[in-house]
Amino acid sequence: MCGIIGIVSDSAVADRLVDGLKRMEYRGYDSAGICTIHDDALVRRRARGKLANLVAELADNPAPGTIGIAHTRWATHGAPTENNAHPHATGEVALVHNGIIENFKPLRDGLVERGRVLESETDSEVVAHLISEQVEAGAPPEDAVKAVLPTLRGAFALAIAFRAYPDLLIGARLGSPLVLGYGEGEMFLGSDALALAPLTQRIAYLDEGDWVVVRRGEAQIYDEENAPVSREITHSGASAAAVEKGNYRHYMLKEIYEQPTVVAQTLGSYIHQAEARVALPQFDFDLSAIRRVTIVACGTSYYAGLVAKYWFEHFARVPVDIDVASEFRYRDPVLEEGGLALFISQSGETADTLAALRHCKQHGQTIAVVVNVPTSSMAREADLLLPTHAGPEIGVASTKAFTCQLAVLAALAANMAVRKGRMDRAEEQDIVRHLLEVPAALNAALDHDDDIAAIAPLIAPARDVLYLGRGQDYPLALEGALKLKEISYIHAEGYASGEMKHGPIALIDDHVPVVVIAPSGPLFEKTVSNMQEVRARGGQIVLISDREGLAEAGDGCLATIEMPAVHPLIAPLVYAVPVQLLAYHVAVVKGTDVDQPRNLAKSVTVE
Repeated sequence: MCGIIGIVSDSAVADRLVDGLKRMEYRGYDSAGICTIHDDALVRRRARGKLANLVAELADNPAPGTIGIAHTRWATHGAPTENNAHPHATGEVALVHNGIIENFKPLRDGLVERGRVLESETDSEVVAHLISEQVEAGAPPEDAVKAVLPTLRGAFALAIAFRAYPDLLIGARLGSPLVLGYGEGEMFLGSDALALAPLTQRIAYLDEGDWVVVRRGEAQIYDEENAPVSREITHSGASAAAVEKGNYRHYMLKEIYEQPTVVAQTLGSYIHQAEARVALPQFDFDLSAIRRVTIVACGTSYYAGLVAKYWFEHFARVPVDIDVASEFRYRDPVLEEGGLALFISQSGETADTLAALRHCKQHGQTIAVVVNVPTSSMAREADLLLPTHAGPEIGVASTKAFTCQLAVLAALAANMAVRKGRMDRAEEQDIVRHLLEVPAALNAALDHDDDIAAIAPLIAPARDVLYLGRGQDYPLALEGALKLKEISYIHAEGYASGEMKHGPIALIDDHVPVVVIAPSGPLFEKTVSNMQEVRARGGQIVLISDREGLAEAGDGCLATIEMPAVHPLIAPLVYAVPVQLLAYHVAVVKGTDVDQPRNLAKSVTVE
């Protein structure tokens, strides 16, 4: 959500600002803009829609200058119009903002009463005018920002340029990430390391409440008490090549095909192959003493948590509560002493999940985090950091991050079971053997890509699609429906198979495809019974199962998708592939924007 980049240099910055924005397109956006300082003036160019529109605007109206800020906006306050696009500016100050200013209405009312004229509907423009008031009254930039930041409630990452100071930017963060980059005779600000990857590998992550004054070749960071501080400069490791599509048509397809590799890399961090043991990173609390696990996440990460609930309760015999992060704090949850609060997030910056983490920390819970960005806010606040190794995920619809999350959660559940004495040595060795089979099984699943592509035209005309699954396949039904909704814009719902007869079966007719996720095993016969209920009412079934399951129940289906026969533990990872590919190919048939579906953002950093 919303990408920020700023450059202080001695050479032209416009092209590099736009390139940085391109590297943040995956975050989701609906308008874009840049502002440079040239000939004692703020030069601002903005456009709604895709970055190509901004590039065209710059071709007609260049933005010269050696200092500048740029932004991709995902609309919160105000429609995605050019007027509401960032940067927002007065005669003295230009500003870009990621986040949300919760008290913008009284602040805006005060500005209007004082005679300020605002041209947008956004909360962000209010901040630009508040800082500009200070500057126009004679305050230097540092004092102006220092005076305004305490008046803001909400979440923000800010990059601010000042007309009269063509060698200075100021950045600030509270609740939204901001990275400081160190170059040779130039400095950078960015929403993430990936945006800065072609510019520098030397970065520092600003802490919560930090603000920074950036000049060519130097930067001074201040904490929320305005005391000068230093933050560790690290090597980011972010690769500019990591965001290339290669020979793939879309990032999403590339990332689906990366899953055997990245899941293998992830499992490699949690398995000692020589000893056939499951291992975790170092931590300083007694995992065996955990009496209850509370899982909190959003979207696809929440569905990974639902699968993990089965694993924790089955293997470790630990009771698990799970909640969506946006609801968690507001129901005043009961958090027992000795509990483990487990948070799952691709970015580690999701606002709802981060707020829930801090709520649990305040209530004495031990904090564990499964995250794809080990330098993120959640990662830095965890007692137990469990990184996935999915690499940058550019497609807005999560794919490889999901399967890597599942891999980590399976390892955590198994390790907890061992520590609690619920899993003996032979059982642990068996679990390790099956986890090591996952990459090969994922490759086998990908071998059916062409078969799935052939099914897509049968699904694409549908207005509604249902997904069914039992046990740990139920979360896969939810995830399959979410993927189809996200990128094809077809209404889809996932249900526990046995719940069909309690209401959803009323939706069934011969125009409603029903995707059934049903590996052969103990629950297969019950799922087949639910399939018969659907078939009796004219429903068109797409059955995803292994060879044994298809032999038993595949006749009469609209289509079938064969998966390799695998142990139930790893089935959720393997069966993620066909639901991802089915959604992808349906979206391609419909001609939607697969990688950047409408209205969605990759990292949701506002509540």
